[in-house]
Amino acid sequence: MSLDLMAGYEEPPDLADEGVWLECIETGEQYAPFEEVRYRSDAGALLEVRYADLPTFEEFEGEGVWRYRESLPVEQEVTIDEGATPLYELPRLEDEIGVQSLRIKHEGMNPTGSFKDRGMTVGVGVAGELGVERLACASTGNTSAALAAYGGRAGMETLVLLPAGKVAAGKIAQASLHGARILEVEGNFDTCLDIVQDLAEQGEAYLLNSLNPFRLEGQKTIGFEILERHRNEYDTFPDRIVLPVGNAGNTAALYKAFRELVASGALSESEVPKLTGVQAAGAAPMVEAVEKGKDEVERWEEVETRATAIRIGNPVNAPKALPGIRATGGTAVAVSDEQITDAQRTLAGEGVGVEPASAASVAGLRKLREDGTVGSDERVVCLTTGHLLKDPDAAAAAGVEPESVPGETEGVLEHLGE
Repeated sequence: MSLDLMAGYEEPPDLADEGVWLECIETGEQYAPFEEVRYRSDAGALLEVRYADLPTFEEFEGEGVWRYRESLPVEQEVTIDEGATPLYELPRLEDEIGVQSLRIKHEGMNPTGSFKDRGMTVGVGVAGELGVERLACASTGNTSAALAAYGGRAGMETLVLLPAGKVAAGKIAQASLHGARILEVEGNFDTCLDIVQDLAEQGEAYLLNSLNPFRLEGQKTIGFEILERHRNEYDTFPDRIVLPVGNAGNTAALYKAFRELVASGALSESEVPKLTGVQAAGAAPMVEAVEKGKDEVERWEEVETRATAIRIGNPVNAPKALPGIRATGGTAVAVSDEQITDAQRTLAGEGVGVEPASAASVAGLRKLREDGTVGSDERVVCLTTGHLLKDPDAAAAAGVEPESVPGETEGVLEHLGE
């Protein structure tokens, strides 16, 4: 493994006094963070947030996302007590897969039921700093629910664009009840994102998809929490983190968390976990790029999977995520919808309820263990990104059918006897 972990963390001559700045991942060009709304560099490349001072674990205080405030670009302004999600032990699944240890980081236990809350507490706070009036996102469902909740908390107008007929009912209900204006678009998620980017460029709304570098700052706290908790319980860091990949924001965010911890001296290069991405076979452009050794992802115009949260054909954070997978010695794998549903049932059998996309991480780990990519001596954390009730129809389809019985005890006992 070879990591250029200090790249971008040298103190910039012009912006050092600011303590935080934006930096182009391709050219290194730097920008003041709050003088203007900016999503990309002048070269058209993605931006990352940089800091003059990077704290170690010992400097963090409190709980949840804002425990890591010293590594975030704004002060806490809009919060619904996000973060501090469970890291579950699943002994039966651990034995079945055959790894040294297996933990499940369940992000579905956030306030709106997904990891997106971590990004929104930071992103909506930045929106307030910038003085924007309207927030917007494209979504497969979870982003819209989180943006609607945090936008509502901040008293800001919220606009969400969803692919018509492609978003789970639970997620639409959340966005609706939290007061977002919902536009159902003819097309897929990538079409929605194209439109939202156009609106943002025209100054009609502040974009809060993971193209926005500030949103990923909240999501990197997933990595901080996993490493802290794992070290506290096992006296070591995990060897590998397996996670679902849609827009690849979490992959990029975790890689950034690792690099910051190495730069601060809190983590050694040899302790950095392998980032391992999992996509549904019907929406796997990142896997294709990894398998073919490409530096860029080719957009899939047609994508289909029951794992709606990762039904994305053009992951915008691929330029950040692909280097993270390769630099950490990780990989990416595609799994079938049937494998995803089987993993969802297995997790539910251990009391952990997740939506289909979340279960992709476990399905991917199974596949990689079977082909020998993952060793029996590895300590693994699987990230599950959304709660079971995000997609109740999928949960019902994966579960057992109700049984009709008579309305009296004797009839129930007779039925059970059968």
